[in-house]
Amino acid sequence: MPHATFRFHDSLKFFLPRKQKNQPITHTFDWKASIKDMVESMGVPHPEVELLVVNGTSVGWDYIVQPDDEIDIHPQFDAISLTDKTPLFPVYSGKPRFILDTHLGRLAAYLRMMGFDTLYRNDYPDDELAQVSHDENRILLTRDVGLLKRSLVIYGYFVRHTKPRQRILEIAQRYNLAEFAEPFKYCMKCNGNLYQVEKQVIQHQLPGNTTDYYDIFHQCEDCERIFWKGSHYRKMADIVQDVMDTL
Repeated sequence: MPHATFRFHDSLKFFLPRKQKNQPITHTFDWKASIKDMVESMGVPHPEVELLVVNGTSVGWDYIVQPDDEIDIHPQFDAISLTDKTPLFPVYSGKPRFILDTHLGRLAAYLRMMGFDTLYRNDYPDDELAQVSHDENRILLTRDVGLLKRSLVIYGYFVRHTKPRQRILEIAQRYNLAEFAEPFKYCMKCNGNLYQVEKQVIQHQLPGNTTDYYDIFHQCEDCERIFWKGSHYRKMADIVQDVMDTL
């Protein structure tokens, strides 16, 4: 039966069974299939791949796998030096914007806290997540490999870590968030923009004697939630600083 040899490199090994992580995979087939279909059939979602090399030549997702092909799959476009590399996706430019699945609520709050436009609901269906990611050019962060394999998804990433503080560091490193961070630009609750508001305008909405201790307040233009630099703010600021210091 015809076969091709696949080698998955670096972070893509995460998606492979333990026995296949550090060795070439001989994949047999008796049908005509694109390299995209075969790569995903082995568990690796297409948004995590940036470079495909077949028999020493860079190819696109529509390449039809041939018998005896030697295929290398890389997570980074600059992983190796080649002439005439074929981009698999348009380069994502500008400040990253995100949409997160239902498993990543705390990560969504952290991303907003660092100043990134981040959509999150605890009831997003998969088809809506994929559609919004595609239509609004948002990076889809998820814990669902199947969701990343949807053809609509162009930019996406499977979040490896399980602890919130490790997750925000993971995403900050992958997408170079330190370059774009604008802490406390967005509401952690709803993702609305925050703006400074005069104390006398909102003092009737504040608890207890808050106005006796604080003079600077910000309000969300969408949900109208009010923020001030109390102990909760200081804890959040420490988290942001810890992330920035680690990058």
